[in-house]
Amino acid sequence: MKPSRTAEIGRTQRFRKTNLCVLPISALFLLLGTISSHAARIGDLTETSITDQAFRFFTFSDPSLRLALFGCILLGLNCGLLGGFVVVRRMSLVGDTLSHAVLPGIALGFLWNMNKDPVAILIGATLVGGLSMLTVSAITRTSRLKEDAAMGLVLSSFYAVGICLIGMIQRLPSGNKSGIDKFLFGQAAAMNGSDITLMAITAGLTLLFVTFGYRGLLTLSFHRAFGESLGLPMGFLHHAMMLLISFAVVTAMQAVGVVLVSAMLIIPPATACLLTDRMHRVLILSAVIGIATAAFGAFLSFLGSNLPTGPFMVLAGSFVFTMAFLFSPQQGWLTRLWRQRTQKSRIERENTLKAMYHLAERRDFREEGITLLDFAEARREPLEQIRLQSDDLLRQKLATLTDDGSMLHFTPEGWRKACAVVRNHRLWELYLTNIMQYGTDHVHDDAEKIEHVLGEDTVRQLERRLNFPQTDPHGKPIPGAREVHGQSIPRPAETTGY
Repeated sequence: MKPSRTAEIGRTQRFRKTNLCVLPISALFLLLGTISSHAARIGDLTETSITDQAFRFFTFSDPSLRLALFGCILLGLNCGLLGGFVVVRRMSLVGDTLSHAVLPGIALGFLWNMNKDPVAILIGATLVGGLSMLTVSAITRTSRLKEDAAMGLVLSSFYAVGICLIGMIQRLPSGNKSGIDKFLFGQAAAMNGSDITLMAITAGLTLLFVTFGYRGLLTLSFHRAFGESLGLPMGFLHHAMMLLISFAVVTAMQAVGVVLVSAMLIIPPATACLLTDRMHRVLILSAVIGIATAAFGAFLSFLGSNLPTGPFMVLAGSFVFTMAFLFSPQQGWLTRLWRQRTQKSRIERENTLKAMYHLAERRDFREEGITLLDFAEARREPLEQIRLQSDDLLRQKLATLTDDGSMLHFTPEGWRKACAVVRNHRLWELYLTNIMQYGTDHVHDDAEKIEHVLGEDTVRQLERRLNFPQTDPHGKPIPGAREVHGQSIPRPAETTGY
């Protein structure tokens, strides 16, 4: 068995409404404090023009650039894939905790043989990261503290130990040349072949884990109790993912540093969640956004002198998140505002057409048009307001106005829309009266709201359910499909121009 598409979408919509915007914004504040002399750029520090630097970047002529760029791409892929599950499971603070808590493990890995050996550092960081998660679990199980408080305590405590160990390493005879301090603020240019190999292995393991364990991870993310009831290895999948997150955090630190590594786990999937509500698409988009922002950050860093790589990667990701937050087709803030404004204008326009229809109906469609004065009296609105509504109908080509500006006529499209709104209203009134047993004097307000959102398929279902009625509960005729689709109009209108 597997989670249904409806359950997956519903759960995804719930996690998408969480604090997705707060995490990237907090990363920006952290970023402002990280851009310093500690964060070095890719390439040398020679003064050249931006054009020359851009040419050097796209020709990939610098060996250090090739290594750093490939490392950034692997970082974006790895963090993007794992970050999708981190955000879905509301474990964003876990990534931040791990990124700070593994610092003592990095220092211990260096002290093992007094060399920045990637394997030793990875082993030390993984062990300390696992210890930090066990500590969080022990605190929450044996005390009344919640998980967020336990994570905050572990984060600060382990990070403080790591800072002390790095300070001790710096005081050693060869400590100032060890490069261990680059894990604090990141230095993509300092990555070597061994670092890239380790990052490639970690990214490969992540890709295989996500590919072959996708269904299990999906169950873990949305229906863990259901998976456990089926005997699926939910615990194994959870701990395997935590292990891979630890690997991703450690390998990413070389490029972006301890402070910003959690941003690379959070920003790409948070952006993807604003663009789609399907999990497999979230993972794909998250990986693509992670790769693109990492590469673009490396490009920006390469353009100038002494520009930091890691912060630019996070800035690029934050820019993409901001664009998605504002302009996403479904979740964009400005998009929603525009959609609401457009919908409000459409509803007002449809109400005007409906009022024209009612006025013509009261006169049995005997007259060719509707005078603006009669329209104003019927709607009990000032004449100037009616003129504004008429101008809107003219702009939308839903009505025409006589040369003297006194009489309003439907266009064929305007007549079709007016019939559709009236049909929706009267069908819904009849449905509420006949099927839902509402009183006839209580259905008008509900129909006023629903008439603007009923789709054609729903209207056809209502007609079939009601056996294709001819009149509403008040005895008024219901426009049929022929009128709505412009195939015919009421008989009196055929001779009068309606």
